Amino acid sequence: MDRVARDHRPLPRSWPLLLSLLLIGASAAARGDEPAADVSFTNDIVPILSKAGCNGGGCHGALAGKAGFRLSLFGYDPASDHLAITREALGRRVDLAKPATSLLLTKPTMAVPHKGGKRLDVGSDDYQLLASWIAAGCPGPQAGERSLASISIEPAEALLAPGDEVAFQVTARYSDGSSRDVTRWARFTSTDATVASVSGDGLATALGHGSGAITAWFSSQIAVGRVTSAFPHAIPPETFAAAPRANLIDELVLEQLQRLHLAPSPPCDDATFLRRAFLDTIGRLPTPEEVRGFLSDTAPKKRERLVDLLLARPEFIDYWSYKWADIFLVTGSALRPAAVEAYASWIRDRVAENMPWDELVRQAITATGSSVENGATNFFAVHQDPETMAENTSQAFLSLSIGCAKCHNHPLEKWTNDQYYAFANLFARVRAKGWGGDARSGDGVRTLYVEPRGDLLQPRTGRPLPPAPLDGEPLDPESPTDRREALAAWLTSPDNPYFARAIANRVWANFFGIGLVNPVDDLRATNPASNDTLLTALAAFTAEQGYDLKALMRLILLSETYRRGSQVLPENKGDRLWFARAYPTRLMAEVLSDAISDVTGVRDTYTEIALNDGSTQKVDAYGAGTRALELSDSAVKNYFLETFGRNDREITCECERSNQPSLVQVLHLSNGSTLNDKLASKHGSITRMLATEPTNEAIIEDAWLRTLSRYPTDEEKQPFLTMLADATPEEKRAVVEDLYWSLLTSREFLFRH
Repeated sequence: MDRVARDHRPLPRSWPLLLSLLLIGASAAARGDEPAADVSFTNDIVPILSKAGCNGGGCHGALAGKAGFRLSLFGYDPASDHLAITREALGRRVDLAKPATSLLLTKPTMAVPHKGGKRLDVGSDDYQLLASWIAAGCPGPQAGERSLASISIEPAEALLAPGDEVAFQVTARYSDGSSRDVTRWARFTSTDATVASVSGDGLATALGHGSGAITAWFSSQIAVGRVTSAFPHAIPPETFAAAPRANLIDELVLEQLQRLHLAPSPPCDDATFLRRAFLDTIGRLPTPEEVRGFLSDTAPKKRERLVDLLLARPEFIDYWSYKWADIFLVTGSALRPAAVEAYASWIRDRVAENMPWDELVRQAITATGSSVENGATNFFAVHQDPETMAENTSQAFLSLSIGCAKCHNHPLEKWTNDQYYAFANLFARVRAKGWGGDARSGDGVRTLYVEPRGDLLQPRTGRPLPPAPLDGEPLDPESPTDRREALAAWLTSPDNPYFARAIANRVWANFFGIGLVNPVDDLRATNPASNDTLLTALAAFTAEQGYDLKALMRLILLSETYRRGSQVLPENKGDRLWFARAYPTRLMAEVLSDAISDVTGVRDTYTEIALNDGSTQKVDAYGAGTRALELSDSAVKNYFLETFGRNDREITCECERSNQPSLVQVLHLSNGSTLNDKLASKHGSITRMLATEPTNEAIIEDAWLRTLSRYPTDEEKQPFLTMLADATPEEKRAVVEDLYWSLLTSREFLFRH
């Protein structure tokens, strides 16, 4: 009986097909089209399996494999793959005497039934290479053989019109200096299918208008080529030449807009700029007096003076301390109350002194000592093991998610399983002792220290890897020094390709509603920036300014791009990512809550925090005048903040915060207590305002200035003037409450525009 039939299942009825397979396999080995000695399992065979999808997560690369056959995901472990192919299942997956009868060939060609379908064509180059490798005795990974160093993609940028095509080519470069075309083994993906699609062999077709990217993956290396398809607008060059420019931001944005044929919208008016700058910089609305003063100011450079004033306001400290607390995960669900206070105070003090971002991060990464005396140590209290410390450090300060590499090579990035454990080994000696006391009272101190020895084992090998930053040089594993010092130096180095880009993108997103990279904390190579030249320039500016984030904020605030209005023009209505106009975004939960309190004159009270066991605990740390942006603990209970998408600070991810509207939010604004009770309060601003017996005109003007930071138009005023004039003294308050309710529930109030 034939071996295939004996070890697997009866031969297919199509004897001619099997005979052809045997002849093709034998002739391939006999001809020696691919010298057997030159066939590398790692560099030649694994890429074939990856391209065919054999080692993908939906096939044999799944955690449990498929049908008893398991490969490492996308070939991250060639040695174990070679063992599985050549030694498992009694060695029946390959037949050295008759290569063409090997299951490795008959299954993917469907010569015998295969649940995974046809993955390989008989007689194809890949088939011949596999047959040649089997005939050569299935040589495995060799010590000292050349390794893949990098890949590149050509063209780097393609300018197309809808319907045009371009063939991308991928070149691999190896450690011995050699290179070869690996296009046929690369996996291609389009980052924006509305702009361009790409076939399995790298042929990209422009489908719509805009700027997108084509990514190529080969053996855990990533390369990105860009596709630009200009919009069909006839915009004269004079439009861009005449557009105002204040700094490098405007130059690079207008350069891209001209390439895309998108016209820039005109600047917003002074009232819109004032409201926008207040909300984006200090997280609060300007007062009516501040609005009147700015709108009546006719002196030159009033925008510059406003920006400098906002950057020096005490509310700036509140707002940005709160923003950074999201990244650092300041929460009572993981920390004792005393530790929460120390952690939040440490962040606030750093913001107050305008500490450069690199120094702030360095202090957090290298912190030791008491959780109460040195609040920075709590960064390691919310991350309890080396793997979590590594993942959150990467996510918080590099905007890189490396968690997938914990089990296998990252499927969307270049990070390998070994790199993950080498990076995590930097934290293997971080230890903590203490707590003690009563958890609910906040007693007890946790002390962070570093052991002189200890390593994290790589589970796949059972041995530790030399500790090393991502893409960094390994450290001496025997050195007793704190490995985090070397990590901090690498992390904050101007040569680090991620650190400055990550923080520049976060700051940009705060002022524009979206990042140059979105999600804002996802800087992987397969998620390129909408304007990479601009992000690179902003990162360089940040590093040149010594990571003074106020300098970056001032650059953004004074740019004409930031000043641009949200008016949609026929020539830029297709803009989604390129900043031809401002994009309205809903106010974040805490800012919206404070804005409502400012307008109504009634503050929320914060008296409880939610504990991990589902219970609550009373707290008295927050007085009656506390603003939402002054809360040091995300575990503080507040229905409005929870409903409107507050960041729970459970993981370091921007996905924890939501600005998406929902029906629950609409119902709460319409019928909930947040608005209605505050408007009806006898201690609120409406009561105080009516006590002065203002004119109807003054009531309406004051309402618009408080809520929308502008004067009402005549068309807007007239209906309310009529209602107020017709109201009896007993009805007047109800009319005023309705006036404020209509403004506070309007899109103009709820959105930053």
